Amino acid sequence: MRAAVLQAYGEPLSIRRLPEPDPAPDGAVVRVDACGVCRSDWHAWAGHGEWADDRVPRGQVLGHEPAGELVEVGERVERFAAGDRVVVPFSLGDGRCPYCRRGHGNVCSDGRALGFEPDAPGAFAERVAVPAADYNLVDRPDWLSARDAAALGCRYMTAYHALAERAELSGGDWLAVHGCGGVGLSAVQIGSALGARIIAVDVDDEALANATETGADRVVNPSDVDGEVSDRLRELSDGGVDVSMDALGIAETCRSSVRSVRPRGTHVQVGLTTDVERGEVSLPTDWMTRWEVSFVGSRGMPPTNYDDLFALIEASDVDPGSLVSRELALSDVSDRLAAMDDYEVRGVEVVTDFTG
Repeated sequence: MRAAVLQAYGEPLSIRRLPEPDPAPDGAVVRVDACGVCRSDWHAWAGHGEWADDRVPRGQVLGHEPAGELVEVGERVERFAAGDRVVVPFSLGDGRCPYCRRGHGNVCSDGRALGFEPDAPGAFAERVAVPAADYNLVDRPDWLSARDAAALGCRYMTAYHALAERAELSGGDWLAVHGCGGVGLSAVQIGSALGARIIAVDVDDEALANATETGADRVVNPSDVDGEVSDRLRELSDGGVDVSMDALGIAETCRSSVRSVRPRGTHVQVGLTTDVERGEVSLPTDWMTRWEVSFVGSRGMPPTNYDDLFALIEASDVDPGSLVSRELALSDVSDRLAAMDDYEVRGVEVVTDFTG
């Protein structure tokens, strides 16, 4: 099978022929029909994460947002069969630990991150193996194409888990979204569907225009703001937002997000840091204590919660396909990762051609 392999950090991926995977007794093999290209792939490609002992090794097949069809299942798999249409979450749980049993498989104590670890080769490939298939695989509804499911695969489900489940966003709440790339725009759509009033923040006017089309009520370009961006957000939201998401992961946006929250509000961190911050951002902890501001982290979404996200999409204007800005061949991925160096990627880009 053809696959895109990380051979050197910051260099083009190597398109190679690799053996097709076999399913483990409790696992399955998926024919990948589409796979999104995400900023987390960029972090891996750039070699980030060394400071947290989380650097993706060279030789890794990247790609963590696949959707496709099952071609083979292991002998112990009960819920799925060859031919089933599926989505594969990137947070792969073992299905047995206390976190998995309580519906928190995204923080499984023995979990794997698809496309980021040697024992979980990724989906920039024609086939991908999935462990603990009965737990990790998600049935893909008939109305959801592989391309749109790949767009949903990390960005939307991450935004949904962060806002609906971690920050408990409610109708009428003010939501600020810092960074309007793929996950940020997904958060705007999800927030709008949940009934929030949304302020989108980005230094790129085109990204802000996309946010407005997606459901943002107000937009703020920090380049146009005299003084602190957080002060402007507090002014627009009558004293501070109820929930603020940092979808970018740089120190400036993280601190600005925290400072924009009203008393007893919540900041939710989704964006991962770069080699500038190296996993550490200083925060106004005394101020957070004074106003009882919550800081929560959020990573992906448990596979057990996909039905809730699917129900929201069916019942609302949330449309993952509307954010797909480009369909790619496997050989295009390297150039699109490099474009993320300067934030040149708009919306969500998806690999749909694994032969080119």
